[in-house]
Amino acid sequence: MADALGAVRMRAGRAMVAGAAAAGVLLAGCTAEPDRFVPQGDAGGASATPDLSRAPVATPTARTETVEVAPGVRLVVEWPAAPDRDTAGMVAAFRDHLAGSFRAVVTGGRDVGYLDAVTGDAVGELSTWVGEFLDQHRSVRGTARVYALTVGPVDGRGAQMEACMDESGMRLLDTATGRPLARQPAWTREPFLQAAGMRLGDDGVWRVALLRHTELPSERVKGCLR
Repeated sequence: MADALGAVRMRAGRAMVAGAAAAGVLLAGCTAEPDRFVPQGDAGGASATPDLSRAPVATPTARTETVEVAPGVRLVVEWPAAPDRDTAGMVAAFRDHLAGSFRAVVTGGRDVGYLDAVTGDAVGELSTWVGEFLDQHRSVRGTARVYALTVGPVDGRGAQMEACMDESGMRLLDTATGRPLARQPAWTREPFLQAAGMRLGDDGVWRVALLRHTELPSERVKGCLR
């Protein structure tokens, strides 16, 4: 059951969320082939496609932000140095979708604020991920980390973001007992690389539109190892 949740998580991308579950918004195989991402409402610009063919590049960190998702659940985000307005908006959306989806899980589905940070395919993907936790009476506890964030150039209303995800500080819980499962899923052991197609809405807000991932032992993920 833990591995089943993980598979849903990684298909959704959460991001927190490679073999198991959390944000994260995790893994269903060695790699996930990226789908083509076409920015909705793009005015003649080229499409943006989540591309996981290259390893993440180390980037300077301006600051580290800690989000208290819920009692016992934290999200640590290492922001890129000197982000411009679009980059800051994309990082904030990525952070909010991760924190929000974890919050939905630990509140038993009562908090659905994560939906404000997503659009397009990501809405159904994260809703499915949260639903699997609730159906199987699972929750999470611990700390997830997001680092080595990079944002590609804005193309029309679309862009691509990449981030290393480390959820090894988290544990999957049985909601009936509040205790960690004896058999923990793969996402509690090693980092993975998350790619997100980002879309700029008519309201001027960036949101996560599509999520894809890849995991070790892929060469492209080795840049996430610390």
